[in-house]
Amino acid sequence: MPFGNRTGPSGRGPGTGRGLGRGMGRGRMGRKGLGPGGNCVCPSCGAVVPHQPSIPCFQLKCPKCGAKMTRQ
Repeated sequence: MPFGNRTGPSGRGPGTGRGLGRGMGRGRMGRKGLGPGGNCVCPSCGAVVPHQPSIPCFQLKCPKCGAKMTRQ
């Protein structure tokens, strides 16, 4: 760090767009995926349908009320 002004060498350190190596490859919002099993649940009426691999629950519509499903 020249002159003690926290600038450091060019192209290194915070603000260079390289990230800190955290949260990479972990799915939505930094979490790991929930796997192939589980259920899709309607937040409005509580209907439950089995989760289908490769189809996110939020893309499914509830068979009873038509709302978007969520993963449980």
